[in-house]
Amino acid sequence: MIYHGNRIKIRDDADPGLVAQALDALREQGRVIPAVTAFIVGREYGGDFDWGAVFVLEDLDGYWEYLNHPAHARSERLGIPLMARFEAYDITDDDSPDFAARVAALQKRHYEADPDLLAAMPSDTGTSVHRTPDRP
Repeated sequence: MIYHGNRIKIRDDADPGLVAQALDALREQGRVIPAVTAFIVGREYGGDFDWGAVFVLEDLDGYWEYLNHPAHARSERLGIPLMARFEAYDITDDDSPDFAARVAALQKRHYEADPDLLAAMPSDTGTSVHRTPDRP
């Protein structure tokens, strides 16, 4: 089981209407991506982020399906330009020693297919999005 989390700090100058559209897109991906078994999108409290989302996936095959689903691509396209900061993380009961490397490889493959997405991502996150084998 994988709990894939996202933490989002919205830019101060972001249009509230576009923020609402991006949050709706996150909720929609939770509803329509078959690999997502449960999800939550909501305000984050107690940290330095505004919003958070967690998507529950059965395994890495489901993770790949999630990453490449058109609903996920839509939420990335809407949300990335609005972010001041972004953090992604994964919690899993998979105790394989290479789990982190396998997730990083999936992320790398995903962003290699659309390098403009990674280029638009805030670079100060230090998250799995940026920690690929060739990008520390």
